[in-house]
Amino acid sequence: MYNFALAFVICAAAFIIGEVVSTVTKAWIPSVFVTAVVMLIGYWTVFPATLVSDSMLIPFGSTIGIYLLITHMGTVISLQQLKEQWRTIVVCLMGLAGMCALALLVAPLLMDRELVIAGLPPLTGGIVAATIMRDAAKDAGLQTAAVFAITMYCIQGFAGYPITAVCLQMEGKRLLKEYRGGTVSLTAADREAVSKAQSATAAAAAKKKLIPAIPKKFDSAVVVLIKLAFVGWLATQLGSIVFPGVGKISGAIWALVLGIIFTTIGFLDANSLNKANSYGIIMFALMMYVFDGLKDCTPDMLKSIIVPMIVLIVIGVVGMAVMSFIVSKVLRMSFPMAFANGLTALYGFPCDAIITESTCTALAQTPEEKEYLMSKMFPSMIVGGFITVTITSVFVAGAFAKML
Repeated sequence: MYNFALAFVICAAAFIIGEVVSTVTKAWIPSVFVTAVVMLIGYWTVFPATLVSDSMLIPFGSTIGIYLLITHMGTVISLQQLKEQWRTIVVCLMGLAGMCALALLVAPLLMDRELVIAGLPPLTGGIVAATIMRDAAKDAGLQTAAVFAITMYCIQGFAGYPITAVCLQMEGKRLLKEYRGGTVSLTAADREAVSKAQSATAAAAAKKKLIPAIPKKFDSAVVVLIKLAFVGWLATQLGSIVFPGVGKISGAIWALVLGIIFTTIGFLDANSLNKANSYGIIMFALMMYVFDGLKDCTPDMLKSIIVPMIVLIVIGVVGMAVMSFIVSKVLRMSFPMAFANGLTALYGFPCDAIITESTCTALAQTPEEKEYLMSKMFPSMIVGGFITVTITSVFVAGAFAKML
């Protein structure tokens, strides 16, 4: 009875359970955590160790799938929006720098250095960083470190969600005090900022590009995918070049950079994978590839890495908080907002949007108050997620992978 089709069904069921729990709890319990628990319990009981391979999601998720996804990331970034939110970019970058610096200085005194190196990139970002570190650790023969990278990715949101909620509550109450006091008001520019953040690529897509768009009657899903794949192939070629004094730069980094460049000139479509209706299946394949590493996680191994995970998260978040405080004073930003921007590294989109809108809804007493709060918090939180998870974590993972 068991074959590739049933294996696919089992993987999909685990994935769906995670999504349902996340939706019901309004993302307070991360879908990736629930799916990981289901897969882990399954591997310990009835799932065959070859489940993901049997489903044929490997090697697709581990090869072309990841390059399509990373290149796609470059197509969802609006350069104009990043320019307008430059303070958010600075505070996010410095917050991540503080996280990495304190973790590298202090954490190796309390836990294995290999776990620190494998766990930091997933802590600064999302699934791509976790995948890069998982593969690097496995290639180095560090199986525990590989599992550590996956589990870090799965649980980091539990630290990020509550702290972010507190920060946004503090910022929202401060903004409402000003608004209700009549010292500030909602402007047309505020409304436009929210609109742009909610449809991040709309303005970029409307601009005239160097390369004209393909006529709609020829612009099929396969055309969109072949363009993504071509840019991904260019990234793999650049990733094999040894640069003097630098060495090889990860193909994943090149894929992100080329994705941004080729979208800017018009070769790639904005939000490519969603336009091709392929984002869901590719993300599913990549996540199952990541969770495939859990088959090597025994109960004893899990017990041995729980404390190091907590230690690394605490040290990393403290480092981010300290640096965010310093930078917020220099840039004359609100510290709660600056810290919340950096904390997007622990969950990214769409959780950053969900938490921000939920907070605005809970605090506001009128639609106008909610609109004002959204105008001040929503755009910077969305850009924060782009900077931390989509962009910076890929660079961090590319650098840390070499350290293993």
